[in-house]
Parts: sequence; C-alpha cells; structure tokens
Amino acid sequence: MTMSSSFSIENEKYDDDGVIKRTGTWVTASAHTIAAVIGSGVLSLSWAVAQLGWIAGTTILMLFALIALFTSLLLTSCYRYPDPIYGIRNPTYKVMVQNILGGFQYKLCALAQYTNLVGVTIGFTLTGSISIEAIQKSNCFHKNGHEANCTSSSYQFMAIFGIFQILLSQIPNFHELTWLSVVAAVMSFGYSLIGIGLSIAKIAAGGKIAHTGLTGLVVGDHITSREKMWNSFQAIGNIAFAFCFSMVIVEIQDTLKSSPPEIKAMKKTTYYSVAITTFFYAMCGLLGYAAFGNETPGNFLTGFGFYEPYWLVDIGNIFIFIHLVGAYQVFAQPIFSAVENWGNKRNPQSKLMKKEYNVKIPLVGTWRMNIFKFIWRTTYVIITTLIAIIFPFFNNVVGLLGALSFFPLTVYFPTEMYLTRAKVPKYSCVWIGIKALSVFCLLVSVVAAVGSVEGIISDLKTYKPLKAT
Repeated sequence: MTMSSSFSIENEKYDDDGVIKRTGTWVTASAHTIAAVIGSGVLSLSWAVAQLGWIAGTTILMLFALIALFTSLLLTSCYRYPDPIYGIRNPTYKVMVQNILGGFQYKLCALAQYTNLVGVTIGFTLTGSISIEAIQKSNCFHKNGHEANCTSSSYQFMAIFGIFQILLSQIPNFHELTWLSVVAAVMSFGYSLIGIGLSIAKIAAGGKIAHTGLTGLVVGDHITSREKMWNSFQAIGNIAFAFCFSMVIVEIQDTLKSSPPEIKAMKKTTYYSVAITTFFYAMCGLLGYAAFGNETPGNFLTGFGFYEPYWLVDIGNIFIFIHLVGAYQVFAQPIFSAVENWGNKRNPQSKLMKKEYNVKIPLVGTWRMNIFKFIWRTTYVIITTLIAIIFPFFNNVVGLLGALSFFPLTVYFPTEMYLTRAKVPKYSCVWIGIKALSVFCLLVSVVAAVGSVEGIISDLKTYKPLKAT
C-alpha cells in the first residue's frame, strides 16, 4: 500500500479535528434533543398554568419556546468559529465560550453549566423515583379506594434509580448513547400522550366542571395574595426549566457528521425539536389545567389528579421512569467527560487514567473498564442520589433549576457569543434588540429564583427527613 493511499484511508476514519468520524444525523440529534428537553418539566406545566391562568400561562409558555428556539439557533451558528461552516470546531459548550468570549467568561460558564447539569441529574433522580412510588400508590388506591391511606416512601426507589445510573454511566461517551436517547424520546412521547389523553377523557366525561380562570388561582380561595405571588414566580421558573436544554445542545451538535454542514443539520433538528416539544408542552399544560382547574396537582401524573384507569396511569409512570433513566445520561455525560479530561491532562501517563481492562459480561459482550472512570462515575451517581433523598421538593426544585439555568445558559452566553462571532456593531438595531432580550430574561430568572427559594424555605419548615408521604 502506498503512503498516499494509507493517508487517504486514515482521512476516511477521522474528522478534521483528529476525532473518529462522527456519524450522527439530524434524526439522531433530534432524538438526543427531545430526550433532553421533554423531561420532568412537562409534569409541572399544568400546575404552572393553574398559578398563572389562561392568559399569562399560555403567553409565557409560548414566549419561552420562542426564546429557546432563537437562542438555540444562535448557538448552532457558533459550533464552528470564526466561520460557521469552515471554522474550527467547538465540541463542548465550555470550549465554545472559551474560544469566542475568553477565559473569564469560560470560568463563569463552567460554573453555571456544571451547577445546573448536577442540579438536573438530581431532579431526574427525584422525579424518576416519584413516578415509581406513584405506581405503588395507584395500585393501592385501585384496590382500597381513593380515600385509602396509601402513604409510602420514595427513598428506596431513588436507590433503584441510582443503581440503574451506576450501570448506564459506564457507557463510554455521548456518541454511544444514541440507542438510549431514542428509547428515552419514545418514552417521553408515550407519557405525554397518556397525560394528554387522560386530560381529554376527564374533560369529555363531564361531571364536576373544573374551575379555571383567566388569571389562575383566585386570591381568597384557599390562597393568600402573598402565596399567589410566590406561586406565580415559581410557576415561571417551572416553565423556564421545561425549555432549558442549551447546556447540552453543543455536545449534541458535535455528534453530527460533516456533510451536510453541521449547522444546517442542527438548525433542522432545533426547529423540529422545539416545535414538537412546544406542542406537547402546550397540550399537557393547557389540557391538564382544563381538566383539573385551580386544583391541578404539582405533578399531573404522580399527584393523583388521575386515578383511573389505574393501569394506564401506571404505564405513564413507567414511561417517565425509563425516559428519565436515559435523560440522566444525556445530562451527566458532559460532567463525566469534563472530570476525566481534566484527570488525563493532569496525569497523562497515569495507568489509573489510561489502562483499560476487558471484562466479559454474559449476554452483553466485553466491557472496556477503566478504574478511574468506574470509581468517579459511580461516586457521582451515589452523591446525586443522596442529595435527592435529602431534598425531595419536586416543584420548588424544578422552579429553582429553571431560574438558575435559563438566563446564563439559554440566553446570556448564546447571545454574547453570537454578537462576537457575527461582529454585530454596538448600538445597532440587532445589538440593542438582543441586549434588551437578555435584560428581560435576567429579570425573569431573578423573579423565578426568588419564588422557588421561598417555596423551598416553606417546605423545609414542615419537612421531616425519610418520612413516608
């Protein structure tokens, strides 16, 4: 074989940055994105609409969808820099910020991104366990009646969720997660459709008409004006959380093959993903509110707005559990990679970091085990599981996560990177418009964070650790 032909073969194996050729398409990227986006946030949307009412609830839902779409498109144009098609790749969100905005902004981004990725994985642990607990309660209510005392504990289910994550966390990297993301995306469609179907059935059945309103919960109707304000702030955070996926969109784009250009494929992915997600969010949020009115539970599949058919509620919660098992990995992989890359740079010759052992697993195949990866990933899952056990506050945690992640990761960094990459002139119409959007979203995030923190403080006053509910 001649040297030129050998070089040609090597070129066919690797992309322009020396990484083994990426093979992802807009379809696989959409699966990753939908798996990441349609998560635990969808379960609290009907509650959020109930706090805000038809007008504000619908408006804020659509507004955040448009903002997420706009800023995600800005991010996709920054994957290659300085030219969006022929520039150097930015394989991760952090690297993108570092290359475009510089070192200080990079440190701020790393802090914001990893804080929120950790928070999301904790939230997924909590929500996944609540779904399995709901199955246990559902069967109890079906057997003993809707007024039966069906108290139970979700802590053992958090441990089960953690065991699944310890096993799945040994998947080497993002590029080998496609099958898991496809399964997770199918599950997310499944439980969303079940929730929508049950809501429609409840509305069509008639009977007691749910009380709804243009402004949501009415002050004086079991709620004070102060509680109404805090709940509204928290609801805004919940809706924001539902659209927070920017922290993984760059990593998803980095799975795409080079032809067609990544920016074209990712833009297509973004349009489809946000459109599909928003449709399901609107159906879950609005139909859920129409079905339950101002008494909508915080989690519309596990809060027992629905009791029957119990088997369908059970299937919906099984879907939620399976989906969150996969979504956890989509958000955890960037954390795993960051620590492992740091370790490799600090100790490039270390056998602990480099050496792999082939472990044969019956019916599965050979697992390439690295001791450092195994210890680190297992430890991470154990820690996030323990935190979820200590702080099991679903709606307030969801609202706070949304508030913390929405502004910096979904708005600030994408807009600043776009302004820099596109060299938008200061004080031009585009520059002023983008800056105004950024300020508006900052105010929204502050309001939502305040509401969620107040809710967590209220929960802590009555919280009894490890007590069944």
